[in-house]
Amino acid sequence: MGELISQITSAGYADRVLNDQQIGRILGGSDDRRYGQVKRALQSRALIRIKRSLYVLAEQYREHPLHPFALAQALVTGSYVSMETALAFHGWIPEAVYTTVSVTPGRKSQVIDHPNLGRFEFNPLALHKSGFLAGVQRHVISDQAMLVASPLRALMDLVAFRKQEWEGIAWLDTGMRISKAHLLHTRLKDFSALKGVYKHKVVNEFLSRLEQEVRALKKAMRTSGKEHSHE
Repeated sequence: MGELISQITSAGYADRVLNDQQIGRILGGSDDRRYGQVKRALQSRALIRIKRSLYVLAEQYREHPLHPFALAQALVTGSYVSMETALAFHGWIPEAVYTTVSVTPGRKSQVIDHPNLGRFEFNPLALHKSGFLAGVQRHVISDQAMLVASPLRALMDLVAFRKQEWEGIAWLDTGMRISKAHLLHTRLKDFSALKGVYKHKVVNEFLSRLEQEVRALKKAMRTSGKEHSHE
């Protein structure tokens, strides 16, 4: 283990995504000294460059595997994981998702395709600033913090990104393979939290129609339960 890796580990930063400034504070000394140590660590593959001025330790020097959600937020500050990635994370869609998709507070979409760490997409949406993090939850996995959209927020972000018009609840079942059982677990206050988040009328109309359908489903379930209780 080289001196740089040893000092990062001793400082308790082995599982962090590190930038040049952080490495400089850990090492101390001159910029030339830091540059030399970073260069040697990169050559030995003990340190992995994610992009310019952003690094992680190689897997064998970490306590926990690098989680792609935590990495996504390090790549684009202020972003949160959403859309298909968050829906798969919550078990709402059965398909595996191999790209980490996030919503960014910036104005430009970008794709970062790292040969060792995976593919990351960042997309802006037409959102009111006050509601940017509505329905977004903080998770900690293997001591790594990350922001992930709730299932309903992830779904509505996908609707906003695709500009998907309401086609009935069948679209969720056949088009997205989201079961009614998942929708029944959505709380009505989750819908309220997302009202006023999106700027486009088509998205707000989708949210309103979906809420109506969920209310109807819940009412039908309650009625069915009462009928069975009298049998």
